[in-house]
Amino acid sequence: MIRPRLTRRAFALGLLAALPACGFAPVYGPGRAGSALEGQILADDPVTREDYLLVREFESRLGRAQPGRYGLSYKISVSTAGAAVSRANVTTRYNVLGEVTYALRDLETGAVITSGKTSNFTGYSASGTTVATQAAERDARERLMVILTDQIITRLLVAVPRSGL
Repeated sequence: MIRPRLTRRAFALGLLAALPACGFAPVYGPGRAGSALEGQILADDPVTREDYLLVREFESRLGRAQPGRYGLSYKISVSTAGAAVSRANVTTRYNVLGEVTYALRDLETGAVITSGKTSNFTGYSASGTTVATQAAERDARERLMVILTDQIITRLLVAVPRSGL
């Protein structure tokens, strides 16, 4: 009798052994997309607080490009919506909804290499004091920009091998 645990383990090892054959390659390996983009993308100058948070997170992950081979244009849209209401008809929880439309372009030719739109949300509680609620909202907006930046970077890293950067 073959034990089920041993069978699952053998299957998992076989699956891992097959990954290189399917073209799987780590994005941050030597000569891969992750290292190819480091210090190469110059994001548009921030205007709003959300812009600043997105650019700050972007540059902390991929470095600041000077002068940069590629340019990143973006447009951020953020809104807040009530998510929970108490019996007294008071909103006690909010969702912060965000959307970023972006385009990566070659700075020499001006050609758009890849573009897209990403969206996500975070939430915060409004059941504390006014100061605590304002701090929670500020933190939720910052977390949202981190999430959206992660999504943009992931999409750029995926697009790099296909676009021939």
